[in-house]
Amino acid sequence: MNNHSSIVLIIGNSRLHWALFIDKTLYSTGDTFHLSASIIQQLAQYPTLDNWLTAICLPNNLPIIPDYPIPLILASVVPSQTALWQSYPHLRLITLEDVPLERMYPTLGIDRALAVWGAGKLLGFPTLVIDAGTALTFTGADNHQCFVGGAILPGLGLQFASLGQKTGQLPLLEADLMTTLPSRFAMNTSDAIQSGVIYTLLSGIKDFIEAWWRLFPESQIVMTGGDSNLLKTYLQQQFPDIGNRIIVDNKLIFQGIGNILIT
Repeated sequence: MNNHSSIVLIIGNSRLHWALFIDKTLYSTGDTFHLSASIIQQLAQYPTLDNWLTAICLPNNLPIIPDYPIPLILASVVPSQTALWQSYPHLRLITLEDVPLERMYPTLGIDRALAVWGAGKLLGFPTLVIDAGTALTFTGADNHQCFVGGAILPGLGLQFASLGQKTGQLPLLEADLMTTLPSRFAMNTSDAIQSGVIYTLLSGIKDFIEAWWRLFPESQIVMTGGDSNLLKTYLQQQFPDIGNRIIVDNKLIFQGIGNILIT
């Protein structure tokens, strides 16, 4: 019996996030760096996506995928990358019009909309999603499935990079950090940068969560993105009453798309 398969591609600021749906089930996910135009043109020559997708970013123990063309569902926050995929056959581009969330503003990032929709459908509305990626974003929806608003600031790695690249003497630190909080009052420059960035970021996250709970006391708080596990660990150490209530789910956007489109 043939399986109905769909491949989902989320183009983020730093990476490509892939998922394979089989018969409405999110079967597997993977990540790669952005691809060049020449590579995408080569991929577009394949009649189906399974041959190269399994080799590039998904496990090898996939079930047999039928040899008819598999649709590629695309959501992107990087216009230059979006343009590269326009020539790909069987492409479905997801926009805000596809997301059933009410009261969204026109320039809301599709990744934020899909993530908060996925969180709400998975865990219930109201919900607040904190996406700890290249940018750190807060996106909330109320119990009527209406967009409430949010905020955007530089993510953990971007804050480190900005100090290293835009100052004359401060070092460029990697965001590959220990899971134990650094000393707050540091005795060298590198540790001082870690202290300043991490403790300020955690205090900001705490403030936003507390403000959200004043509006929606029973709301779930869901964290996603590349730094989500690290930031949850830090929050559990610094603010355990908050950190222990945060749910980490790095498949929220896929869940949002699956709830809308995978039939």
